[in-house]
Amino acid sequence: MSDCPDAKPTAAALARRLPAVIQGGMGVSISNWRLAKAVSQAGGLGVISGTGLDRVVAYRLQEGDAGGHLRRVIARFPIPAVAERILNRWYVAGGITRPGAYRATAMVEHEPRIDTLELLVVANFAEVALAKEGHDGVVGINLLEKVQSPNVASLYGAMLGGVDAVLMGAGIPREIPGVLDRLAAHQEASLILRVEGALPGETTRIRFDPRCIVGDIPPPVFRPPFLAVITSDILAQALLRSTDGGVDGFVVEGPTAGGHNAPPRNHNEPLNARGEPVYGPRDHADLVKLAKLGRPFWLAGGFGTPEGLAKAQAAGAQGVQIGTILALSEESGLRPDLKAQVLGLVRDGKAGVFTDRLASPTGFPFKVAEVPGTLSDPAVYASRTRICNLGYLRMPYRLENGKLGWRCAAEPEAAFIAKGGDPAELVGRKCICNALMSTAGMPLITPEGGRELPLVTAGDCVAKLADAVPSLDGYKAADVCGLGTPVRT
Repeated sequence: MSDCPDAKPTAAALARRLPAVIQGGMGVSISNWRLAKAVSQAGGLGVISGTGLDRVVAYRLQEGDAGGHLRRVIARFPIPAVAERILNRWYVAGGITRPGAYRATAMVEHEPRIDTLELLVVANFAEVALAKEGHDGVVGINLLEKVQSPNVASLYGAMLGGVDAVLMGAGIPREIPGVLDRLAAHQEASLILRVEGALPGETTRIRFDPRCIVGDIPPPVFRPPFLAVITSDILAQALLRSTDGGVDGFVVEGPTAGGHNAPPRNHNEPLNARGEPVYGPRDHADLVKLAKLGRPFWLAGGFGTPEGLAKAQAAGAQGVQIGTILALSEESGLRPDLKAQVLGLVRDGKAGVFTDRLASPTGFPFKVAEVPGTLSDPAVYASRTRICNLGYLRMPYRLENGKLGWRCAAEPEAAFIAKGGDPAELVGRKCICNALMSTAGMPLITPEGGRELPLVTAGDCVAKLADAVPSLDGYKAADVCGLGTPVRT
């Protein structure tokens, strides 16, 4: 960092000033602006989930924007004409009359239309702006590397909103630091799109030019610190060697953390008696080696207690990331009926989690809370008609003419196979996109006229939640964020 008193701290220096407690970025819309704001006000790093925010914001506007929060911050978007187009297109005064009958947004492909890009940018701007409103705490955004197509435009929108940190996992985000560098200068940025069946030497890139949104006189933005969500010190070392731009810190997730887990490093390890992947010593980061890399890091997966924080800091960590406990707090976007149901299971000693190695179309193991009446029940899921109408986890593949097609192992079987998909990939796959939208209270209408059912994800710690929260009848984020004094060096 420069010795000049007027110089802005570097992203690396800002990372060392981030709080000891980071809120997990749980999507879709579980880590909403209300939760991120509450955590930030309590002294932590509040984190919004950027996954699916284009649809989340479009749906909230169509529901009538209760309280007028979205319309208020969208009116502050630095390009008024863009804000006006978003509100004219998506806002429904009084809300749609048939619940779930939302007007669909476009699936984001590698060359999205300008109206799709505008929605992505404004949605991420708005969620960050709402989370930062009315206090001076810090707010981050979490995106999934596996959900590639929306990410560059989403990052730019978050930066326009003043985001204080970017976190990304579910893959190896080598290009993201460089993307942040270029977006901070309002330059075109791009990511390599992984295309199944691509020929040697063929490269497809997702490109985004900020000038298509802000024109030639862009508003000021700054380059936020980048925290890579990783599972091992080996990956941390590899990112520091090969990343385009700088990695400013790490969140180290163990296999007990909720959501997507990394596959076990020993692929030949047999499954346990329940059919779950088995993790061993090689699946835990060497914290001594990690500390020697000279970057701050936070530990995630079962550290959401004062004792967990003390243990993490004794091991050299700057702090911890907590998710499951906050997902069940009052401010999170998890449907209230599901919160009450999960807390009731905890109270009765019946809360459990299954690490499903097949459920997610990403191919990553996915932790599913065993909640009756949800899609965690295989019999319930088997009755669902397959449909792919959201498309965040689709994978691009090469057509014979060199163009791109898109397919998802959770879409209708015949369609997937007709697109050249391997029938073996269909086994056990679930439509995570629709399920998580339902979990956040925005279930779409099914082909039969019903409503899509939810799927709750949680870390293994959910079974011991009673020891970590003040009341199983409900609690606020601030009640569980006070694990220690935030780090402000």
